[in-house]
Amino acid sequence: MSTPSGVVWGRTEQQDFRSRVRGTLLAAAVGNALGAPVDGLGPEEIRQLHGPEGVVDLAPAHGRRGAVTHHTQLTLFTVDGLIRAQVRRDTGAWHPPTDLHRAYLRWAATQRDWGPDLRRKDDGWLAREEWLYARRDPTRALLMGLGDDRMGTLDSPKNPDADGPEPTARSAPFGLLVGWEPQLVAQLAIECATQTHGHPAAYLSAGAYAVTVHALARGESLDGAVQRALALLAARPGHEPVSEALQRALGAVRQGLPMPGRVAELVGEGKAPGVLSGAVYCALVAEDVRHGLRLAVNQGGPAAPTAAVTGGLLGALHGETALPPAWLAELEGRPTILELADDFAMEMTQGPALHSPAGASPGWTARYPRGA
Repeated sequence: MSTPSGVVWGRTEQQDFRSRVRGTLLAAAVGNALGAPVDGLGPEEIRQLHGPEGVVDLAPAHGRRGAVTHHTQLTLFTVDGLIRAQVRRDTGAWHPPTDLHRAYLRWAATQRDWGPDLRRKDDGWLAREEWLYARRDPTRALLMGLGDDRMGTLDSPKNPDADGPEPTARSAPFGLLVGWEPQLVAQLAIECATQTHGHPAAYLSAGAYAVTVHALARGESLDGAVQRALALLAARPGHEPVSEALQRALGAVRQGLPMPGRVAELVGEGKAPGVLSGAVYCALVAEDVRHGLRLAVNQGGPAAPTAAVTGGLLGALHGETALPPAWLAELEGRPTILELADDFAMEMTQGPALHSPAGASPGWTARYPRGA
């Protein structure tokens, strides 16, 4: 991959960027946690369990309120891999898909091991966070895709028939590479999606989502961000299901008051383009973050990924201060998410002050080793 261009950061720009990074990661995790208790349930079941309005607040899942699923776990390892890619550039090596693959393999180890293995010196700090070793219903495609060391690529993807939303739900961090050109952001998200999901519907949805987040993080409107994604998709073979899904989301905005049933129609069978479509619609019609996330989870079906993707969009659009404080207070792993978000913002805005080919902060390379 070619090297992206750098950007100049003033203090105001750094503060805005950090707020959007925090907002994106926290809102995606909050949406994921809100949807986890009802993931896969139908609208009737949701109303029976949670009352006529459905889910209006965090509810217990996996033994606690505010629990996240594998979607959030993998999103955090995506961030870790992106920071590692920047740090490893000092060695002369520059192939971000490889760094992301290594990060995803570290996640796969959390699903097999009882806890952190301190003998693995190149793990860095994130893989030593014990709460990430909880197994939260990872799909077969994820476990199979990361079940050996072979990296899936566009030419030879893992699970060529897998068209689920998992790669989309972990791809918001690619959009936070605001110094990169949009086509490079899309390319990286697509290449990394093929490491577990080889169907064009899955990897192109991931690319479209990343580009949409990228435009939002650069200050564009959501409608403009979706149009940018559509323009980039048009050149990609097999883009039609994803492009049509995004067009349906834009069209649904004009069809009356937002209702969970309309979200359910867009999501359909819960494949990647449908989940992306439902999430974009929820973000477009949202009165605020709380309203958008509730709409995303009460449609029935794949509530956890739909609300995670919705959260990523709204967080990138509005920043961290727009998030419901009571939900943040109960969110599993919030200290880790905040620490990782701030590390990412610091690396992207002040990386040269932390490391260079000539030398590096020992504390930084201990957190993000160059070796793996």
